[in-house]
Amino acid sequence: MQSLWMLVASFLFSIMGVCVKLASDYYTTAEIVLCRGLIGISVIATLVRLRGGTFRTPFPRDHLIRGSIGVISLWMWFYSFSLLPVATATTLNYMSSIWIAAMLFAAGWWQGNKKFEWGLAGTVLLSFIGVALLMRPSLNGEQLLGGAIALVSGVLSAMVYLQVRKLGLLGEPEYRVVFYFSLTGVVAGLAGNVAAGKIPLWHGHSWQGALLVIMIGLTATTAQIAMTRAYRLGNTLVTANLQYTGIVFSSLFGVLIWNDAPGWVGWLGIAIILASGILATYHNQRRSQSAAKNLPKVDPIATEV
Repeated sequence: MQSLWMLVASFLFSIMGVCVKLASDYYTTAEIVLCRGLIGISVIATLVRLRGGTFRTPFPRDHLIRGSIGVISLWMWFYSFSLLPVATATTLNYMSSIWIAAMLFAAGWWQGNKKFEWGLAGTVLLSFIGVALLMRPSLNGEQLLGGAIALVSGVLSAMVYLQVRKLGLLGEPEYRVVFYFSLTGVVAGLAGNVAAGKIPLWHGHSWQGALLVIMIGLTATTAQIAMTRAYRLGNTLVTANLQYTGIVFSSLFGVLIWNDAPGWVGWLGIAIILASGILATYHNQRRSQSAAKNLPKVDPIATEV
């Protein structure tokens, strides 16, 4: 189920990315961030009203950290697109999975835990090699600032994913995590428009643009819920590895919509990403089965007594 939730999230995030690219002809980045947050709040509020629940949380500080870092990372990534080629900005941002592995290793070393999942960390690195083959990023001396910004956005993204897992382990439901992140996005979107001296959405609209921002909000909200559940339920490194499938989905959409064929090196990269995801899932499943076999057996008669 962990694999399924992350695959669903990656697929929906790739659709969102296509819609963001198309919607940029109609709306500014600040307006897109604002609309994404507004739709997310509306969807979650409707679900809570229909199915019950509460927005009261015992972890306001953790939500503030998750929302603030997440929005900063998102803005830095968007800004890096204006300074770098799309392939380079995307590749540097997707180093977040490698940063997750590094952070987990550092945390384990600090706590004196010598059991690090080197096999899963290796599959994360293998997937990143596939990403590099697919995207084929390039960087020259004039793009160092943009590269640094995209790199930092990847580090912040890794921190966000670990914070999402922490909230899940604390028992915070997915809808509440996504609601407060959407709320932070609304605040950030409004602040961005104010900083630019513009009234958000105070201009002409078309049905194409409106449909695109609605799709951005719906896919982003659903993808956030699926991603939050994936990080809560399963192994962090497996989930981080499967996140790379989002680039595969995006590349396939590029072929279908813009006829942007990746070439044989790109197809090799896609094959490596998919093979690494399968390998990580298989490795984790074997590890879980082995751990289950090593659990002490309980005598049912003694239990009844």
